[in-house]
Amino acid sequence: MSSPGSSNVPSVVSGWYERAAADPARVVLADLGDPRADFAAIQLVDEELVQPVHPIVDRGDGQQAEAIARAEDAGLDVSDPIVAATVLVRSGAADAAVAGATRSTADVLRAGLKVLGVAPGVEVVSSCFLMVLADGRPVAYGDCGVVPDPDVSQLATIASSTADTWTGLAGPVSGGGSPRVAMLSFSTKGSAEHPRVDKVRAATALVADRRPDLTVDGELQFDAAMVPSVAAVKAPGSPVAGAADVFVFPDLDSGNIAYKVTERLGGARAYGPLLQGLDGILHDLSRGCSAADIVDVAVIAGLQARSSGAIGT
Repeated sequence: MSSPGSSNVPSVVSGWYERAAADPARVVLADLGDPRADFAAIQLVDEELVQPVHPIVDRGDGQQAEAIARAEDAGLDVSDPIVAATVLVRSGAADAAVAGATRSTADVLRAGLKVLGVAPGVEVVSSCFLMVLADGRPVAYGDCGVVPDPDVSQLATIASSTADTWTGLAGPVSGGGSPRVAMLSFSTKGSAEHPRVDKVRAATALVADRRPDLTVDGELQFDAAMVPSVAAVKAPGSPVAGAADVFVFPDLDSGNIAYKVTERLGGARAYGPLLQGLDGILHDLSRGCSAADIVDVAVIAGLQARSSGAIGT
């Protein structure tokens, strides 16, 4: 990925860098020692975007004692950089953390769940990708990395979490309005009947009940959610169809496949996976990530840490 100052960087990403530089957060880079993370740390410091923190706990720091005990009671080794990163976030020694360039998603999630825990009022931890399309438009895809086959209530939680992530990251460059949330299916408004369609319908109703502040509709096929001319035929009168900002996939298969197709064939840029629902900001990295990817996710993590705390929950 090009540097933030280059002309082909989408405006939403340029906005992230500007906001981050105004108030750099302390972000643990759990993969320091890997050349990609080391290079990312240099760029983050040089551009004053984030204050990188090394993943090392301090047993002499009384503020870290509770978090260290919590980790060790869960059978975790606080000398493990990922565990140390979560200890630092929980104790307040750091604002956020990114990890996973050299470790599996399972390792990152395990430390996050056992040390940070699930945020109050959140049913399930999930993830999303912030996708910046070829035309510069930011949309969010959830869940693409954590929950294999969510039930109705979990799917509703994923929708709410992904909408909140979009609002925090894309809202400032999208007029500040509420996102339009599409609950995706292979059916649009009764075009097919199947238990999997019933799940999406029920989840849509649950989101509307739980979050009256959100504009949500389903069940919608992707083309009906994305393309105005298709929406006019398949879902006339829908407040979301043809103009969705947030796309909620019914299972991990469809979400994971879709973001990679969008990225590889559609020319979009994918930022994430961004974890949602933890009681603290911790983001995962792909083991195939670049130094630029680490910079971007660290900037995102810092922005979310500087927010009201509602982002991604």
